[in-house]
Amino acid sequence: MDRRAFIGNLSVPFVAACAACLSASCGKSASSPANSSGTGTGTGPTSFNVDLGSQITNVGDSLVQNGVIIVRTASGNTASSFAAVQVACTHQGTSIGYEKSANDFLCPNHGSRFALDGSVINGPATNPLKKYNIAISGSTMTISG
Repeated sequence: MDRRAFIGNLSVPFVAACAACLSASCGKSASSPANSSGTGTGTGPTSFNVDLGSQITNVGDSLVQNGVIIVRTASGNTASSFAAVQVACTHQGTSIGYEKSANDFLCPNHGSRFALDGSVINGPATNPLKKYNIAISGSTMTISG
């Protein structure tokens, strides 16, 4: 086999492998934590408890658990003092964080901002974050949704 044929035979599998790598790293995958509807992983309902006696005790504190980010936005142990949304940005699944100074959520990857109720403030994300239900009994918060 001559050199040109040998290189030609090698280039097809190499190009195919590169294309597969690029599509997996540059776009959403089927296993991405967020889907286009903004409903999280789709693995079913989430339900867990948080001990408010030892966790997220100060205004501005946040906690990530079970794919949910919970933020204390006001003092007092009432449901209205907290926000709970999916932690995966609906754009590409990057974990968002709480921005205390703006009182919203920010995706560090491309700058999408979300309100405390999960709605999109600015993109590139176009779908809202899933909002979770909050119930409080004594010092136990239950997140469900």
